[in-house]
Amino acid sequence: MSSLAPLLPGTVALVGGGPGDVGLMTVAGRAAVEQADVLLVDHLAPAEAGAWASPQAQIIDVAKLPRGAFTPQERINELLVEHARVGRRVVRLKGGDGFVFGRGMEELQACAEAGVPVRVIPGVTSSVAVPALGGIPVTHRGLVQGFSVVSGHVPPGHPASTIDYAALARSGTTLVVLMGVATLPAITAALVDNGLDPATPAAIVARGGYPDQQVVLAAVAEIADRAAHVEPPAITVIGEVASFAAVTDAPAFEEVI
Repeated sequence: MSSLAPLLPGTVALVGGGPGDVGLMTVAGRAAVEQADVLLVDHLAPAEAGAWASPQAQIIDVAKLPRGAFTPQERINELLVEHARVGRRVVRLKGGDGFVFGRGMEELQACAEAGVPVRVIPGVTSSVAVPALGGIPVTHRGLVQGFSVVSGHVPPGHPASTIDYAALARSGTTLVVLMGVATLPAITAALVDNGLDPATPAAIVARGGYPDQQVVLAAVAEIADRAAHVEPPAITVIGEVASFAAVTDAPAFEEVI
């Protein structure tokens, strides 16, 4: 099915909203929002996208804020199914891409298990787009041939962590860390302890795609201290490509409604 096909009553569309700037949402994502009877919206989804919705559409805030409003994933799954089963066109709108640390597959499975037709409309992933908005390519010819994207939600050594930081330190790839503001001191220490050159360039791009976007640049051994004032959402880039942030002025896109 084409991503631009009409959203039918009794169905769900899982829509990635991109990295913050509403102008970076896809055409298919906007079309789904315009057709929705119900929108379940995350706090990182572009707030301005609500202007595209029908005046009759119900907009439900299902934010998951650290130390703030929190909607359990199980409840979000229930709401998707409940609204679709009574014949509504349901859109789940979140920031970035829902299949990159976004629990999109959990929502797809919940709909499928309930017999609710579901469609995926990918979004521009913040793991690549936010560095680019800060003037940083995650790969660069002659410099690096790959990149690794990891969640910093839990620190190295935590029982829930499945990341091999020793392997990452040796990988020769750009390292992109999402959800790693609070754990950045532990992450950078683990990388250096496992052999990564402490002088390796690193950068944090905070609120990428928003008017108040900020870029902080330092060596990996110093980036956590230099960026101690930074608050989420922010993405850390570690590798030689991070040095491009020092010479590139890359403002966010203008918002488009």
